[in-house]
Amino acid sequence: MREDIVRAAQFFSADAAVVCLTGAGVSAESGVPTFRDAQTGLWSQFDAEELATPQGFARDPGLVWRWYMWRLEQLEAAVPNTGHAALARLAGLCESFLLVTQNVDDLHEQAGSVDVLHLHGSLFSFRCASCAAPHNLTAEQRGADLPPACGVCSELVRPGVVWFGESLPWDAVEEAATAAHRCSVMLVVGTSGLVYPASQLPLIARQAGATVIDVNPEPGPISSIADIFLQGKSGEVLPALVRAVADRRASA
Repeated sequence: MREDIVRAAQFFSADAAVVCLTGAGVSAESGVPTFRDAQTGLWSQFDAEELATPQGFARDPGLVWRWYMWRLEQLEAAVPNTGHAALARLAGLCESFLLVTQNVDDLHEQAGSVDVLHLHGSLFSFRCASCAAPHNLTAEQRGADLPPACGVCSELVRPGVVWFGESLPWDAVEEAATAAHRCSVMLVVGTSGLVYPASQLPLIARQAGATVIDVNPEPGPISSIADIFLQGKSGEVLPALVRAVADRRASA
């Protein structure tokens, strides 16, 4: 077993308070394309301003709706990978484990993770663009050319994701920042660390004295400030890390 994984495993004691930040790299291993990668074929002629902003939705709600219904089909076809499963198991080995994700899919939940904070919302939830009332989609609405009307105020329904130019939900950001300040281990997986404010969570944790562990295929901003950099795909590194943690417990 790699020495760096064995070294990282020692920080995941039974009483460890862990915050795990995940990004697109984790879901990419399940075949979920990033926003940019999803813009293929018909969608390649449109830019983010047209597909994922409040202004684009106001100009052409049908276009935005069809784009997100197509993305929803992509997400529903994906299944959790070994990295998702390993994080769910790791949570069970720690006294406190908060999973903070930038992903809008539900693969962490499908893998068994129960305490998941979605910073960028979820493509499996929908709400009114005006009054924010939640909305449950019907099969007919999913296949429609236009978004449905809100049952409360009759305005248009939108995906429950954070669009470009919008602020992240303050309660989720505050909860994540508080947990990062209090944690003993910050585990970062599959994110470049370039998107604010999620990029600040490892810095908050490090400044508060936590051990920062970065799992990514390539070095980046997070690895430069991490105590341990585990280079590789999350679907390979995380199962090995969980085995190392379990082995330490068994031999203790």
